[in-house]
Amino acid sequence: MLDISTAAFWIAVLQIILIDILLGGDNAVVIALACRKLPDEQRKKGIFWGVVGAIGLRIVLIFFALQLLAVPWLKIVGALLLFWIGVKLLLPEDEGHGDVAASTSLAGAIKTIIVADAVMSLDNVIAVAGAANGSMLLVVFGILVSIPIVVWGSQLVLKLMDRYPIVITAGGALLGWIGGGMIVTDPALPAGLLDGIPYVKTIAALAGALLVIAIGKWLALRATPRAAVELTANDSTKG
Repeated sequence: MLDISTAAFWIAVLQIILIDILLGGDNAVVIALACRKLPDEQRKKGIFWGVVGAIGLRIVLIFFALQLLAVPWLKIVGALLLFWIGVKLLLPEDEGHGDVAASTSLAGAIKTIIVADAVMSLDNVIAVAGAANGSMLLVVFGILVSIPIVVWGSQLVLKLMDRYPIVITAGGALLGWIGGGMIVTDPALPAGLLDGIPYVKTIAALAGALLVIAIGKWLALRATPRAAVELTANDSTKG
């Protein structure tokens, strides 16, 4: 358990907040889409209770994720998932919110927000559980601090991402860093296997960050020419 007075605690809190910002942008879009057909006087209620329900559900999911990460091999699986999420973050985004249903009732909108958030939050849950180092206090504190940032600051963050691509790259690297550190702390590894390597967790975390950036940038470069070819082919067909 990390002590609240230590630098490690606050570094972990910062990591959780960054994860919530980077992976929580879609949640703000879902909230807006789910509440768009509500009367004006009910929209604020729909947003408030939808966010409260979604955050509560996420904390429960992360609690179970923290318990599961103590099971052999699951940290390694979780780390590989974080690598994939980090790489995906560096790829060109696809718009995927068209299937979010708007409800004309307050209860329906709240239900839509909670269900959609649960479906979309797997990446967030695994990443936060990895950053929390087994501390439920860190999980709750980090998420509570990040709520206003995600809900009210998501548009600003999205603009920063559009203007400064390095923010996205840093987010992918952060997920790779957490994943790399998780691998070398998995209970499945034989006792003493890595004892002779100094700063082994830091080295593994750095390797994870570099791996995510390298694969993500490589795949992004491959995707750009392919997209250009498809666009040219579509233009030729129309012509």
